[in-house]
Amino acid sequence: MERSLVLLKPDCVQRRLVGTIISRFEEKAINIIAMKLIQVTPELSKQHYAEHVEKPFYPGLEEFITGAPVVAMVVEGLEVIRVVREMLGATNGLNAAAGTIRGDFSSSRQMNLVHASDGPEASAREIDLYFNEDEICEYTPTLTPWLKAGDE
Repeated sequence: MERSLVLLKPDCVQRRLVGTIISRFEEKAINIIAMKLIQVTPELSKQHYAEHVEKPFYPGLEEFITGAPVVAMVVEGLEVIRVVREMLGATNGLNAAAGTIRGDFSSSRQMNLVHASDGPEASAREIDLYFNEDEICEYTPTLTPWLKAGDE
């Protein structure tokens, strides 16, 4: 099973779309194995977006991500990194296809509701930034045999 960090960003929380977005992941049989509401600090923002800190747009990004709480989650599933990113759609909501989360709920590049890890290395690094190992609760839903074949 693969894991990904997912952040329901401040615009998602403020717009009260948290339940709607979580429902999309659950309906896709993605397992949420950790979740918490947190306030991202400037320090955490700098760690998370380390590759962008020196870029001209970073101050606005930090102001946005620290401006309201986020819901941080660790999700798990088959090819979950790719699957979640496809569910989100293009980064800019104006370019995201209808039926994707951003295509249905976003019309902005920055106010795009959700962050998801873009690869296994980023996933491991980002999960470590937001969660301690004892906050992750692995489990197998009882309906798993009805969602995927035993050899998947």
